Amino acid sequence: MDSEDFWQLIGAARERAAAGPADGSASTCVDGEAVAEAAVALLAARPPAEIVAAQQALWDAMAASYTNPLWAAAYTINGGCSDDGFDYFRGWLIAQGRDVFERVTADPDTLADLPAVRAAAAEWEELDCEAVLGIVWNAHLRATGEQLPAKSFTIRYPVLDPDWGFDFDDRAEMARRLPRLTALYAHHYADH
Repeated sequence: MDSEDFWQLIGAARERAAAGPADGSASTCVDGEAVAEAAVALLAARPPAEIVAAQQALWDAMAASYTNPLWAAAYTINGGCSDDGFDYFRGWLIAQGRDVFERVTADPDTLADLPAVRAAAAEWEELDCEAVLGIVWNAHLRATGEQLPAKSFTIRYPVLDPDWGFDFDDRAEMARRLPRLTALYAHHYADH
């Protein structure tokens, strides 16, 4: 499974999750957890070698999204963002599908345009989905009854951009670098 196959899997999982439960009631918002569960089901139906290969594709996407500008955006949206929190945020981002993922990793300020982010801002809800990180593990376990083989993937995170090595609590700097996203969340930080 390569990157193209992986994104097709996520797209199919999004379609299945959007269809809603078996009773046919459609969901107005595609939940990351539902996407993760649908992806597990779809992936578990594939040959074990393909399932194992999906782990590399997943972690390649995680590496591609490991940037300081995206971390700053996640920090703004979630009111802070630890290392693990950033992983879970990127899990949520993967669950949004390839088009959104590529647009947002290229320009994190475009998160302000997403209906899910606007809704989260209105309710001050965090955006994360740890379940996406376990898609391959869970699919392999479901398909084979065994844990994913050790060393089934490698990950090489890029070096973070030192130009973004400032305090993400610096509202003025965040507004300069992520103007639309900072404006969307300005009312949450008014008291700080």
